[in-house]
Amino acid sequence: MLRTQLDADLESLIDTLPPHIRELLLEREDVNELLEVVLDLGREPEARFLSESLVLSSQEIAQSDIDFVIDRVSTFGEDNRAGIERTLHRISAIRNRSGRVVGLTLRVGRAVYGTIRIIEDLVLSGKSVLLLGKPGVGKTTMLREIARVLADDALKRVIIVDTSNEIAGDGDIPHPGIGRARRMQVRLPALQHAVMIEAVENHMPEVIVIDEIGTGDDADAARTIAERGVQLVATAHGNTLDNLIMNPTLSDLVGGVEAVTLGDIEARRRGTQKTVRERRAPPTFDILVEIQGWNEVVVHEDVSDVVDRMLRGQPIAPQMRTIDELGRLQRAHAEAKVPALFNGGSQNGSARRDTPRRGWSIQTQDEQPDAVPLESVSILPYGINKGKLMQAVRSLNAPVELVADLGKADMLLTTKNYYRRSTQALQLAEQRGKPVYVLRKNTLAQIQQFVQALVRKQSQDAQHKMEHSDAIDEAERAVSMLEEGETKHVTLSPQAAFVRHLQHKVANERGVYSSSEGREPNRHVVMYRR
Repeated sequence: MLRTQLDADLESLIDTLPPHIRELLLEREDVNELLEVVLDLGREPEARFLSESLVLSSQEIAQSDIDFVIDRVSTFGEDNRAGIERTLHRISAIRNRSGRVVGLTLRVGRAVYGTIRIIEDLVLSGKSVLLLGKPGVGKTTMLREIARVLADDALKRVIIVDTSNEIAGDGDIPHPGIGRARRMQVRLPALQHAVMIEAVENHMPEVIVIDEIGTGDDADAARTIAERGVQLVATAHGNTLDNLIMNPTLSDLVGGVEAVTLGDIEARRRGTQKTVRERRAPPTFDILVEIQGWNEVVVHEDVSDVVDRMLRGQPIAPQMRTIDELGRLQRAHAEAKVPALFNGGSQNGSARRDTPRRGWSIQTQDEQPDAVPLESVSILPYGINKGKLMQAVRSLNAPVELVADLGKADMLLTTKNYYRRSTQALQLAEQRGKPVYVLRKNTLAQIQQFVQALVRKQSQDAQHKMEHSDAIDEAERAVSMLEEGETKHVTLSPQAAFVRHLQHKVANERGVYSSSEGREPNRHVVMYRR
C-alpha cells in the first residue's frame, strides 16, 4: 500500500503506532477500511476492519509500545480518552489499579457527508431530536453531519457541546467536518451540564448539539434548554424508546414516569387498576430516532403520544425509514403492537396492574372517529416565557399561533405581575376588545394548564357548533318534506332546549307549525304542515 493512496487523516493515526505494527498495516490493500487498532500489554496486536478482525503479529505488546503511542497523542482526560490534533480519531486507555496505562484502543474517526438524508426533514423541522442506538452504529457521525447541515445549509447558529472531542476532533481548531458550527470543549465530563447551560446563556444559539446525555444533571440541563425555546439534537445511552422509559436517570428526556392513583370513575372508564403509571411532564425531545444502521431507522414522531400509549399498554406503530439500493427514501409504518416491556405480562407471567381488563377494546388510529377540526387561535404573549409557551403548545399539539402584533392577535396572555401594572399595551388590548387572560405565575405548569383549558374550550365550542349545524340541517330537511307534501308531520331528534329554540325559529321563518313534545332528555320538536 503506497502512502499516497492513504487517507490523510488515517495516516496521522498510523504514524502514532510503533514501527513494527505500522509497517504491517501499510502492507494491507484495505488499510483505508481500518476501524480500530487494539494494543493490550502482553497480547498480540489486533486490527479490526469492516470485514474482519485479525492479529497483526505474533510479537506481544510491550510497555514501550504503549508508551510510544502515548507520547504521540494528546493528554488523556478523566474519561481516559485522548486524540490527535485536527483529526476525529479517538484513543481510549485501559489502566491498571495503580493508574498505569496497560491497554489502548485506537479508533479511526471519519467525517462522512450525506449520512442524515434519512432524517434530514426531521432535523430541519426545528423540533428537538434525540438519537438512540447501540455503540458503533454511527450516532456521533450523524451528529457531526447534522451540525454541519444546520449551520451551513439552514444558516442557523449551532453550538456543539463536545465533551470528548469526538464530534469536532482533538485540538483547539475544530475539524472542518462540522462546517460553520461552533464547538465548546468540556474540561471535565462531569461538568457537561454546566457547559450546556453556559452555551445558552453566553452564545445565543438556535441549536445545541450534544453527544451522550448520560446523567441526571445532563437531563435537567437539556430540559432547561428546551424550555428556553432552543432546538436540541443529542444522543443518549439506550437502544430503544422503551429502554429509555425504564431508565430512571434518563426517562425525564421523554417526560419521566410516575405512579398515579386514579379515581373510581376514571379507573372504570379505562378498565384498569386504580394505581397506574403516567407520564410526569412534557418530553424534552419532540422526536426520537432509533438508529438501526446507516440506511435504516425507526422514528417516533410524537414522543408524548407514544409514551402515553406505551404506559397504558396500547399498541404503537412507529415509522420505519430505509434507503433502498437506488438511494430512494422509503417510509412505512410498522405493524401496531405493544412493546415487550409494556405488553401486560411480567417475567413470572402475572398480569400488569395497569393492563386493560378482558373485553376492553382498544381502538386503533383508523377506528378512531374523526376529531372535530379546531380553529387556530393567535395569542400575543405579554411577559410570558415564549419558550415555555411553545413547549406547551407543541406537547399538546394545540392549534395555537404566537404573534407579536396586537392587531393580529385573538387574545393577549400575561401574568398577574404584568397585569397589575396596567401598561399601555394592556389598556390598548382592552380598548380594542381583545380578551386578556392572566396567569398567576410564569411557570410551565401554569402555561400548560392554560393551553389545556383553551384546547378543551375550543373542542367544546366546535362540538356544539357541529351539533347545532346538524340539528338545523335536520329542521331544514323536515320543512322541505312538509312543503313538498311528502308527509303531514315530521318528528325531529331529541335536542337540548337551546337547540330546540333554533329549530322552532327555522319552522317559524319557513311558515310551518312546530311544537315541543316529550320529557327530558327525550324532549323533541315535531313539525306540522299548515
